[in-house]
Amino acid sequence: MELAAGFTSISRDDWRALAAEVLRRSWAGAGAPEEALCRTTYDGVKIAPLYDVDDLPGDAGSPGAAPYVRGSRAAAGWDVRQRHAVADPEAVLTDLENGATSLWLVVGDGAIPVGELGTVLKDVYLDLAPVVLEAGERSREAAEVLFGLAADRGTAPIGNLGASCLRGPGGLGLALRCAADFPGLRAVTVDATPYHDAGAADAEELACSIALGVAELRALTGGGLSTARALGQLEFRYAATADQFATVAKLRAARRLWARVAEVCGAPEAGGQLQHAVTSSAMMTARDPWVNMLRTTLACFAAGVGGADAVTVQPFDACLGLPDSFSRRIARNTQSLLLEESGLGRVIDPAGGSWYVERRTADLAEASWALFQVIEAAGGIAEAGDLVAARIAATRARREDDVAHRRLPITGVSEFPDLAEKPVRRTPAPRGPAAQTPPGALPGAPPPVRYAEPFERLRDLADAQPERPTVFLATIGPLSAHTARATFAANLFQAGGLATETAGPGSDPEQIATAFAVSGAVVACLCSSDRLYDEHAAAVATALRKAGARKVWLAGKGSYEGVDDNLYAGCDALAVLRETFDDLEVTR
Repeated sequence: MELAAGFTSISRDDWRALAAEVLRRSWAGAGAPEEALCRTTYDGVKIAPLYDVDDLPGDAGSPGAAPYVRGSRAAAGWDVRQRHAVADPEAVLTDLENGATSLWLVVGDGAIPVGELGTVLKDVYLDLAPVVLEAGERSREAAEVLFGLAADRGTAPIGNLGASCLRGPGGLGLALRCAADFPGLRAVTVDATPYHDAGAADAEELACSIALGVAELRALTGGGLSTARALGQLEFRYAATADQFATVAKLRAARRLWARVAEVCGAPEAGGQLQHAVTSSAMMTARDPWVNMLRTTLACFAAGVGGADAVTVQPFDACLGLPDSFSRRIARNTQSLLLEESGLGRVIDPAGGSWYVERRTADLAEASWALFQVIEAAGGIAEAGDLVAARIAATRARREDDVAHRRLPITGVSEFPDLAEKPVRRTPAPRGPAAQTPPGALPGAPPPVRYAEPFERLRDLADAQPERPTVFLATIGPLSAHTARATFAANLFQAGGLATETAGPGSDPEQIATAFAVSGAVVACLCSSDRLYDEHAAAVATALRKAGARKVWLAGKGSYEGVDDNLYAGCDALAVLRETFDDLEVTR
């Protein structure tokens, strides 16, 4: 049986002809129409509008076998890993009793005290629930507590000690001990999330992770472990974002890259990368934080489809302070729903075979490997800090520009803000999401950033005023003529916390100017159709000036007497807002 039987065969050339016809007004006709429709990621990877079987890069292998693109193990599903940074044994047990299958414990100053680790784990079965530690410079102390608990109970712990041979003492000794005595326990975590949180593109995050992994591998083999056993001591941590296809490709590419490292080192059979995916801190918002539930759901879905071995969904209020029991429950149940209700954990590599995903995986792996080679040529990750920092800074600047122009929209913040939202308050957290990794502690990792912060700072400033600053929307003509642009302008100004007041339907300049004076505003924005602008914009702008307007904007791209500047799709929204704050004499 042929599934395509009865359908007319369509070639890519047929599609090109149809696409060229649709694009005839906006496309110059030079080259293939794909060029007019493709986009380029921050990694330099081109995303085409159409893929077919010719785009397949080659055999991706089988799950559990080299090159491990389709999974490091021939099994579906993942470990539901909950993160805890405070000593709360009750919360730990609640998570384990209600869907979590492992624990990620932040231990040390500003988090769970080393001396209280035993209390936190007093009722946890260490041979059933993997425990992953993050203790920074106190990794050896935390590990000794875990070893002592296991010895007292006559069991062998499983999980990861979260140590490093590069950034803290004792990593090599812990790895040797784990390799000799605890087959279910790894010693080293290669954490790439600080690079992501600093603004790195996916290829930069992957290249840095592989470079870090290779540096750890050199330290472990130099300390006496065989290559295969050294590979077995590493676990990799990556960020998962709401860009689901990018995350799927990133995790698949990461496994391909590490398999290549293992192959070059002579241990291809040990090249299956153990992956822990964490929903991105950079994508989270403090404003309208409920939307974070949707972001983390998409990120968790992508991590599962991408083949992560363990997934941590950050609570929606994680960037506001210490998560409460409700937000932890939602984070936990996000994974349970995807695993048990949607059945996502029943299929191995569900994206495998997709022409788009396979091509994007291969292209991302190629871009990442090229940067990894540059880092290695510079002497390795420890010597390439300036190089890495410069690359990340450039990517961060491009993303910030996209956020400012709303080419990268942030729902609830730069788009569709809710000025009436009730602030969500949480107890301040002692440290940030990477509690034991100070900003800049990794080679080349700048301080972390959240994409929404520039808009949120303006929102905070507007909220702090005795009265909310207001911009007057001088709507010209009937509702049908001005609603679209008035809605656009209101959305833009409200993204900075500025209220808007409209003139209502009408085109009389004096009536609009009177409404402006009554509003108490000093900044106005004309909103109407191009046709009505030609008839009334100059007169209305002049009347607004006489009524005391310091600045007159126009929603659209026309130029008229009395109009200072324009708002339009793709304009620098942050620059508009900052200029408006200055015109409103709000001190920034």
